[in-house]
Amino acid sequence: MLIRAGTSLSRIAADPLLSTLFPVLTGAVQVLGSPPIRNMGTVGGNICSASPAGDTLPPLYALQAEVELRSRTRDRRLPIREFIHGPGQTALGPGEIMTGVWIPKNPSFHRQHYEKVGQRQALAIAIVSLAALIDLSPGGIIRDIRLAWGSVGPTIITAPAVEAGLRGRSLTLEAMEEAAREVRRAVAPIDDLRAGADYRREVAGNLLSRLSLLAVDRPEARS
Repeated sequence: MLIRAGTSLSRIAADPLLSTLFPVLTGAVQVLGSPPIRNMGTVGGNICSASPAGDTLPPLYALQAEVELRSRTRDRRLPIREFIHGPGQTALGPGEIMTGVWIPKNPSFHRQHYEKVGQRQALAIAIVSLAALIDLSPGGIIRDIRLAWGSVGPTIITAPAVEAGLRGRSLTLEAMEEAAREVRRAVAPIDDLRAGADYRREVAGNLLSRLSLLAVDRPEARS
C-alpha cells in the first residue's frame, strides 16, 4: 500500500483503512506532537528528518516499509532501514526527493502495538519507543514477531536474535522479561538532556516486558 510523502499526519491518524491494516502506525501518529503539528506535518517529513525519536519510524521498520525516491533521471525504492543512515542522515541523492512510502499488507500480525515513554503527557518527544507486531496462535504461542525501538541508538534498533528466541514461546511475562534482558544488551542509547543511557536501556526492556499484556485479546491492546 502506498502513502504519498505529502500526506498529513492527521490524515493518517484518522484514516479508517490504515487504522485497520496498520494500527501500529496510526497509533504512533495519534501520539505525535499536537493537532496543529499533525495537521502541518507529513509522513515524508517525519521520515526524512531521520530522527531516532521520530514516531513513525519504529512502526515503519517493523512493517518493513520501503521509501519511494525520484529524481529527473531515475525512480527507485529502498527499504527504510537502508534509507536512514543516522540522525538527520538519509540516502537521498542530489536532486532526489522522497515521493511515498510503501507498506506491505500482512494480516497475520493481528496484534500491533506502539508505546513511547516521554517526559510529559502531551507533546512528548520519545525517550524510548517500541513498535511490535505479533502473530499469536489461538493457544497463545508466538508464531512470528517483529520489534523496533526508537531513541536507543543512532537509528531505529531491531533485534532479530531476540525475535528468533521468542518465536515458538508463549506470550508470557516470564518470556518477555527473559527477552528484555537481551534487549538491554542489544540497544546502544546515549546520555542527553532528556534521559541517561542507563535509564533508556532499562525502559527499552520494560516496554518489551509489557507486551505480555497483549496475550489478552483486548481492543486497546491492538494499537
